[in-house]
Amino acid sequence: MELFKFQEAASTQIAERFAEYVSNPLMVDMTKTVPFFQLLVSITGSGKTLILADTCAQIQARLPRQPVVLWLSKGRVVVWQTYNNLSAGKYAENIPGFNVKPLLELAPSDMEDAATPLMLVATVGKFARQDDQEQDRRIFQVQLDLADESLWTLLKRRRTTNGERRPLIVIYDEGQNLSDLQTERLMELAPDALISASATPTVPTALDRIMSRLRTDRSWTDDDFKTTVASAAVVEAGLVKRRISIGGYVTPMETAVDAMLADMREATQAAANIDKPFHPKAIYVCTTNAVDGVPIAEDAKRPFEERQARPILIWRHLVASGIDPSKIAVYAQLKFPGAPPPKIFNLFGAGDRDYDHFVSGSYEHIIFNLALQEGWDDPQCGFAYIDKEMASPRQITQVIGRVLRQPGAQHYADPILNTAHFYIRSDEQGVFEDIIDDVSAQLASEHPAVELSVRPENRRADQYRVPPSKPRAVPTVSIYSKAARDAINGIVSRMMDFRGGGPNVVGAGRRMHVLQDIGVNGRTSYEWIDVEHSNRVSVRSIFRREIQRLFPGGLRRAGGPVNLVDIELPKFDAMVEIASPAAQHVRDVAAQVVDAYIEHSRILQNEDDIPYSVKPIAVDPGKAVTFNNALHPRYSGLNDFELDIARALDRTQRVWCRNPENGGYFIPLLDRGSTGTFWPDFLVWLDRMVVAIDTKGHHLISEDARRKLFDIDSTGDRPRIQVRLITEGRWNIASSGQIGSSGREGYTVWRWVSGRLGTTHVPDTKTAVETALTL
Repeated sequence: MELFKFQEAASTQIAERFAEYVSNPLMVDMTKTVPFFQLLVSITGSGKTLILADTCAQIQARLPRQPVVLWLSKGRVVVWQTYNNLSAGKYAENIPGFNVKPLLELAPSDMEDAATPLMLVATVGKFARQDDQEQDRRIFQVQLDLADESLWTLLKRRRTTNGERRPLIVIYDEGQNLSDLQTERLMELAPDALISASATPTVPTALDRIMSRLRTDRSWTDDDFKTTVASAAVVEAGLVKRRISIGGYVTPMETAVDAMLADMREATQAAANIDKPFHPKAIYVCTTNAVDGVPIAEDAKRPFEERQARPILIWRHLVASGIDPSKIAVYAQLKFPGAPPPKIFNLFGAGDRDYDHFVSGSYEHIIFNLALQEGWDDPQCGFAYIDKEMASPRQITQVIGRVLRQPGAQHYADPILNTAHFYIRSDEQGVFEDIIDDVSAQLASEHPAVELSVRPENRRADQYRVPPSKPRAVPTVSIYSKAARDAINGIVSRMMDFRGGGPNVVGAGRRMHVLQDIGVNGRTSYEWIDVEHSNRVSVRSIFRREIQRLFPGGLRRAGGPVNLVDIELPKFDAMVEIASPAAQHVRDVAAQVVDAYIEHSRILQNEDDIPYSVKPIAVDPGKAVTFNNALHPRYSGLNDFELDIARALDRTQRVWCRNPENGGYFIPLLDRGSTGTFWPDFLVWLDRMVVAIDTKGHHLISEDARRKLFDIDSTGDRPRIQVRLITEGRWNIASSGQIGSSGREGYTVWRWVSGRLGTTHVPDTKTAVETALTL
């Protein structure tokens, strides 16, 4: 799976920090190092598993011996998903060559195999008990059919047939669950690295000694212990939803659920009209066997039609509202000591043992208590009803993680598909307000780039979604790269073939120390030996990574240079060390491929493609500004500069609209910049022409003027898209091409004229807009 730029940057930072540390590690004693420690801080939905998998692959490439990776998670469902994704699923290609297996299936031969990196997956429950002689601690039991050593001893020794000790990397997913006892157990294994990932990281006290040594002897600061992924990058990539909408209901359950079902119908219609349709899903969080308003369990022996347990009440109301019972699942331990429920009642009451059966059903309405918190992540889930007894701030933020992922890993034109919708039933308005205050504070720290809107007075979510007053479309723009294919094929044909080996595939990497058994007179001792070379990786992996680094933007939406390369050519199978001359040659070839792609491709308006149609826009009613000539009657979220331009546009009496970022109209960019798409602030219709206007601050204009102003060719009679930039102040362009500011008065309009960048200085926003709309 291709990584986003922020994912690749995070995994690379961890791997490079590790490589630098292990070249000269701190020691506990003659045979044990102070482990490298790193926290990966990244919000829910950011792809932590993919980042960690790529981290393991990069660490493996930098080590002199094939490592053992012990991958731990708290829940059995999470471990099951992780194992499937890493062994043969969507992340398997990101850890090429690894032998992935459950920890309890580890055999001595796996550990002795010096040629194959090994990844073992397990739950942390294997390490969580005090007594290592307890009968249910299978990890400490002797595996009689495999060897006379326990798994624990195998992990401690991790010796190859040549007596070399293999490096041990411990990966702890959902690291906020890491306890002192688990940490102490893991430290018994003498790991070379401990990497913990979480959206809300905590550090166990048992790691204080490690961190203290690194602070004292290596002068590490707090930043050295953390690799942080900016939540804004995750939102921009489309992996999580842009906003969270929370409504409070001081009503019966039926009223709140009816409001949610009405909004779901709007979302279902919107989702049916996109390129890859999907069915939005909803979850219902409630207590299991209690009666509404009564803190005790109901009489479970009553007939099903008379039962008052909340999951049953919700199920009956959904069915009465026209929801197909085959689309409803109840994932809770409901009791039926008397008559069984009807066959159309899909009950999954065995917890983890029912999970496989549950996920295979593709249910669209899931009723559960908090038992489904860990492991279940369906991006199509965008709606959540939360019953009053479950509505603590912490529980709500936990449920938010189940609804925040974005279907299709992209934002859509209709904001209802980019929003996580919550319907919270409480007893009184004051309770809801207190909950919102606490939830807002937690979201600000855990999901700072996700917008939060609150719907008071039992309003439906669609009242915060404003449709356009009339249909308007914009021609689609894409990258046309057919002419680049021949140039790229020529470059790749000249890339050297390193399958025969030779001195160029060997790196001059940094020296590392490796612990090895040395047998003398029947005795075994341990000795550190110097190793100068690292493990080899495929040329294909190096090539793809360099393409991703140099041209990160286009891979997801518009293809990219790598799509024009026959990546299955046999020469890409060659194995080389990451710091070798061969690896550098491959990186140089990748750079030439990117340059050829940029030089020979064009930004093209394609008249044959379906045009972009303006869709509804999300607004905050309390902060919205009204306009007379805009396609939407009101907009919110405009900064002062944008608001001034919007008012000037409105006074022209032209048809115009605010263009939402990461969900509206975009233009692909054809350069090595950090972003691959351009989302103009405003769209204005002039007869058959559309002008895209973007406002730019002083700190961005020097780069963006060159990146975002260009001619857009067309497959039709003439192009119908023009791009303009507007900045505050007076700007000019020197004969050398250098951009500079010469004053703060007025405004500058930027355009591309006859193959050159041009500027026009004007006194006010009215003239700026008129100048921008002059063709």
